[in-house]
Amino acid sequence: MDSLIVFTATYLIWIMVAGFAAVWLFAEDRRGKVYLGASAVAGLVLVLIIIEIATRLYTDPRPFVVDAALPNLLDHAPDNGFPSDHSSAAGLIAAVVALRHRWYGLLLGIAAVVVAWSRVAANAHHLTDVLAGLLFGAVAAVLGTLLVRLVLNRTRLLTLPPVVRLLGPPPAGPSAAPALGSGTARPEPTRVEQRPAPDRPAPFDERTPRTGQNP
Repeated sequence: MDSLIVFTATYLIWIMVAGFAAVWLFAEDRRGKVYLGASAVAGLVLVLIIIEIATRLYTDPRPFVVDAALPNLLDHAPDNGFPSDHSSAAGLIAAVVALRHRWYGLLLGIAAVVVAWSRVAANAHHLTDVLAGLLFGAVAAVLGTLLVRLVLNRTRLLTLPPVVRLLGPPPAGPSAAPALGSGTARPEPTRVEQRPAPDRPAPFDERTPRTGQNP
């Protein structure tokens, strides 16, 4: 059991990285690759900043430090365990994919929970450490995705001629826009102005006498 815990705590995060790469390669078009890749990079920078701030504000000794009877399965250094770096990375990967691909994100989210569990089972972190890590990763993913959407859509970087030659023209039509928007305004439906029909004379009734004629 210890070997399974050590393997999961050490290598599952890299399997998640490979899963993210597979989604990026096979589930996205050229423009989608730009959005997903840029969102991941922005989220990574943000989560590193969040981790650095959290580490300076709060200290949580690792379980094997608090209780010497607990085995240090990962041979981890006895440093601050808050927050869990592995859980933060797992939460970031799962959330940034889930914002574009719900089912792939769900699978990666399950993997992220398993990563968090394994870090606790290996006595490397307390439960609060991994929960905070998952939360920090998810928040960084959302903020990074919103930042990328703002920069790419508002500045129209994807409409520059060199970018268009590389990625192709932006998609046309409301159904062709990528999940995060391509920055191209959707065309409004054509409105047909309806004019009222001209007045038509009333049909002649033979029973009605005409003016100026004797009955």
